[in-house]
Amino acid sequence: MYQVVGVRFKKAGKIYYFDPGDWPVEKDQHVIVETTRGIEYGKIVIGKKEVSEDDVVLPLKKVMRIATEEDASLVMQNKEEAKEAFQICMKKIEEHQLDMKLVDVEYTFDRNKIIFYFTADGRVDFRELVKDLAAVFRTRIELRQIGVRDEAKMLGGIGPCGRILCCSSFLGDFEPVSIKMAKDQNLSLNPTKISGLCGRLMCCLKYESENYESAREVLPDIGQKVFTPKGEGKVIGLNILERLVQVEFMDDQKMIEFPLEDVVTMD
Repeated sequence: MYQVVGVRFKKAGKIYYFDPGDWPVEKDQHVIVETTRGIEYGKIVIGKKEVSEDDVVLPLKKVMRIATEEDASLVMQNKEEAKEAFQICMKKIEEHQLDMKLVDVEYTFDRNKIIFYFTADGRVDFRELVKDLAAVFRTRIELRQIGVRDEAKMLGGIGPCGRILCCSSFLGDFEPVSIKMAKDQNLSLNPTKISGLCGRLMCCLKYESENYESAREVLPDIGQKVFTPKGEGKVIGLNILERLVQVEFMDDQKMIEFPLEDVVTMD
């Protein structure tokens, strides 16, 4: 078992485990840690706990120190300068006439690198752009192409439900979402009804999917013959949440809805 703390570097970002060492760290404190990107400033969102070896990526890096007010000031300064870098990069993209959309700019905490996030329909030759940016900022430059879901996560917005996007408010990772989930929940398959601002299937389709799948397992299939208190009929519809079965009777083409307990499937 390993003692760890969970650190997040962005709002709704992925949580990474670090060894707290001897530091008296607690949840909601900010710490300085070393990552693959360099030295970073993060917030502890999971307090000290023990996890198994399967839940961590070894070797487990240690918390370097507890963050200070000076560190917080540096983070704010980096964010302000990132806004200026965004405008500069936009002009350079226009000068080079590149078919790409700049989404966000980020300085690493130690200012060892500037990361420019962008979207594009295909591959973009940005070698000359990188040279220009390196000449301006005199530090390491990284251009990272992201997908439309990541773009929505970074920019945020209001979803069809009227709430702030899940991906930008609390979802740490994107999980696979399929059209089958919409079908199982009897939702309209109109793309405009089940797609988010990113144009992909809404992440919230996943939330109740398991409940629908488990409820669906005990219900008969559409078209299956069943025996009811009113006689034999054929299943033509299901109300999964209320466990109701819609049955059509061949003799009078009448449809009646029955509780699942009153329906017996026929082979």
